[in-house]
Amino acid sequence: MKGLYIVTPDWDDTPKLLATTEMALRGGAALVQYRHKSASAELRREQAECLLDLCRSYQRPLVINDYLDLCLALNADGVHVGGTDASVAQMRAALGPNKIVGASCYGSLELARAAHHAGASYVAFGGFYPSRVKKYPVTTSAEIITQSQAEIALPVVVIGGMTQDNAVSLVAAGADMVAAISSVYLAGDPEAAARGFASLFRSSQAGAALL
Repeated sequence: MKGLYIVTPDWDDTPKLLATTEMALRGGAALVQYRHKSASAELRREQAECLLDLCRSYQRPLVINDYLDLCLALNADGVHVGGTDASVAQMRAALGPNKIVGASCYGSLELARAAHHAGASYVAFGGFYPSRVKKYPVTTSAEIITQSQAEIALPVVVIGGMTQDNAVSLVAAGADMVAAISSVYLAGDPEAAARGFASLFRSSQAGAALL
């Protein structure tokens, strides 16, 4: 897992959601998370089905935020769970060994250790910066990236107010993926925004090769 991880906003307009997601995929988004907490069950299913078809056409994984039943029904690529959702262990048991199970760990190494032990595929830390979409304490330090990688053999995702500029230091610290919502979906040119995020990882790989 490496690159830009886009998380969908709470848009009821399915054509707009699909068009913007496709622009981000063209720009190099590596993984898509479908997240729409306020959607009806019918709308959630419709949007997830359409997004899955789109992601399949770009050979990119789609994970579903929280809704295990929807993931199973569509045979999506996995789920992402937060601190108040079903446990990582429950998700892993239901999905088997080959699906993605991501875990929000906020600013806690203890949560990351527990997620690793329970079978998570990656750990997500944040928020690092204020977000236009979600409200949370902005208390996570960049040091948690190196601390996690030193003892937990899982990819690290960073989230929370990410822009191309402020993500640079986190990628340099070793973040494997940068998760973004508004910086891509609300950008004037989502494809260019995604391309800018994706370029951070090409730059970091080139820099590592010179060391």
